[in-house]
Amino acid sequence: MLQIAICDDEKFYRDKMKMYLESYLTDHNLEATIHLFLSGEDFLSRKENVVKYDIVFMDINMNEMDGIQTAMQIRAFQSETFIVLVTAFINYVLDGYKVNAVRYIMKDSLEEALPECMDAILQKMRLQQVSFSFSEGEKRLYTDNILYIESQRHKSVFHYLESGVVTYQIYEKLDQIEAALDGYGFLRIHKSYLVNMKHIRRISNYTVLLDLGEELPVPRLRYRAVKEAFVAFKGVV
Repeated sequence: MLQIAICDDEKFYRDKMKMYLESYLTDHNLEATIHLFLSGEDFLSRKENVVKYDIVFMDINMNEMDGIQTAMQIRAFQSETFIVLVTAFINYVLDGYKVNAVRYIMKDSLEEALPECMDAILQKMRLQQVSFSFSEGEKRLYTDNILYIESQRHKSVFHYLESGVVTYQIYEKLDQIEAALDGYGFLRIHKSYLVNMKHIRRISNYTVLLDLGEELPVPRLRYRAVKEAFVAFKGVV
């Protein structure tokens, strides 16, 4: 299920975007949760929001903390969220490059622009999905939403970001999971932990700090290699 946020200080445009998105989702038989936010401060009031959403439609022109400032807070956590900047003023288009926005759309063309925007985003997302046969059933997961996988006896537990953090269990060894996720930016930091580097905030004192605040241990013998791999990853994202 997609997690979508709309952040705009004008109720008229929040409701309009929600209406067009719901129509698009219905037409394409897609499930999604859409959350509305009144301001940048409102959006950032819960720290998990910077990595929780697959797509954020962000109004640029808001009082106090504007959309660019809010989007930069999202990017500060190395979030892979698809940010769409929305505005009534054409002269803000270059600001999108600061936050790696996937699209920049005008408020007076939402009805035409939103479907094309969603088409482009979903095409990118399809290239970032993997399937696993969990105890809970077959599921397709967005790789960017996998926080980490933990080995527990004879099974592996996926910690996955939806409306909150949920877990899925699979009776496969972590070595097999690591092979399946090769090329998606996952790092084996410990014999029991495979971590999505997109969600690592920092590595220090033999600990990995994730962007939602959770800490995972790194053994001394593996620490240098883990840190070098993370530094190399950050250099290319």
